[in-house]
Amino acid sequence: MDLAKTIIDVIDARSFTNVWYWMVLAVFWSTVSHYVLGVPFDMIARARRGGEDALSDLSRLVDINIRRLFFITQVSGLLLMGFWAFILSGLLLLGFWYWIELAQAISFLAVPVTWIGFMTMRTARIISEQKLEGQELIRRLMRHRFWTHVTGMVSIFITAMFGMYHNLSVVPGF
Repeated sequence: MDLAKTIIDVIDARSFTNVWYWMVLAVFWSTVSHYVLGVPFDMIARARRGGEDALSDLSRLVDINIRRLFFITQVSGLLLMGFWAFILSGLLLLGFWYWIELAQAISFLAVPVTWIGFMTMRTARIISEQKLEGQELIRRLMRHRFWTHVTGMVSIFITAMFGMYHNLSVVPGF
């Protein structure tokens, strides 16, 4: 058995027929929805149940992550946004103009995570401007998590529908 052929068969560029892609998709959305502004959901749940220490830890961690996001945005935000726009437009062009399946599959991950990034910056700005603390902070973080879940569900649904369409439209043997 040829080692190169085995590796190519395991890591296949035909994403929608590959179980690895669907596992990556599930782990990706699970991870994205677990962290809200970089704060693990279990911390939010602990602070929500009560306890001054948990609420204080949550407030400090949210503050640290918001300041970190704003610092990155101020230092290299424009450069990062331009680079990401280049990557995203390249993926979309390769995927939906040249019909390259791997680029399509990555696009179904990259486009929604771009929306999540915008939502994260908006939530961080609201928390910072309104100086939210306590239950108001928890409500805002939970709202952000809810919309992250909605985005993930819609994204997974669209990816699955497109993947099924793609798999059913491919002629076997070619």
